[in-house]
Amino acid sequence: MTRIRKAVLPVAGLGTRFLPASKAVPKEMITVVDRPAIQWVIEEAFAAGIEHAVLVTGRNKSAIEDHFDHAPELEATLRERGKEELLNRLLADLPAAGRLSYTRQQRPLGLGHAVACARDIIGEEPFALLLPDMLSLAEPGHMSQLMEVHEKTGGNIIAVEEVPREDTHKYGVVAIGEAMAEGVWRITGMVEKPAPEDAPSNLIISGRYILQPEIFRLLADQAPGAGGEIQITDAMKRLLAEQPFFAVRTRGETHDCGSPLGFLKANLAFALNDPALADDLRAEMARLLKAAP
Repeated sequence: MTRIRKAVLPVAGLGTRFLPASKAVPKEMITVVDRPAIQWVIEEAFAAGIEHAVLVTGRNKSAIEDHFDHAPELEATLRERGKEELLNRLLADLPAAGRLSYTRQQRPLGLGHAVACARDIIGEEPFALLLPDMLSLAEPGHMSQLMEVHEKTGGNIIAVEEVPREDTHKYGVVAIGEAMAEGVWRITGMVEKPAPEDAPSNLIISGRYILQPEIFRLLADQAPGAGGEIQITDAMKRLLAEQPFFAVRTRGETHDCGSPLGFLKANLAFALNDPALADDLRAEMARLLKAAP
């Protein structure tokens, strides 16, 4: 079975829900506790064994490339001031040379189109897809959990999680068939944002995938779908007729950072998961809640 070596991270979105913060700063660079959101996702991918990540960028995203590069003036200043611990931490966070590639999505034509932009770098091998808006707070991370299942089943893997049925209209939802193991099912269908009464389950797609390279062939002629954009879900539904898909109910939490409220919730959850911050944060939250009108 082919090992998953590469990952695609689509980061070309305009981030309009984060204006004015995202006017000059990519939304993926807005911090969750002590690092940009995109760094959490890169770390999750590398912890799962990914060797090479392809970031699909757009205009005004150069800050992402700069973040994962050396900053000679900053490093020299830290060294001169004796801040070796901080310097070493920054250097340890840098991916090794050649582990990141960047390709540009010139026009915002949808998630499926963004994934298709990475075709020539991924080549003819299965790959991971991580949506940077979705942060995994779990040990092991959600991509590691998908890798574990893929080693046993092969095929295409989609991370899912349960939501109240009345919330299914906000997400892509999978229909499931045979249980392969605890929390793992064969997928029989996918529906984008169904009404609660029409949802085939309450298992939503949560932003982590392992996909076979044949998806690129289907994306190449995929017609626009919801919002007039090329949707990855539409191409996956076509691939489902050719190859098996499996749903994995991931352990831990997924935080949807696609909105300001989601970002605030992610900051609180990740900070409360940090022993150095948790106690003081709880005390401060209690004070603020008590003082709130």
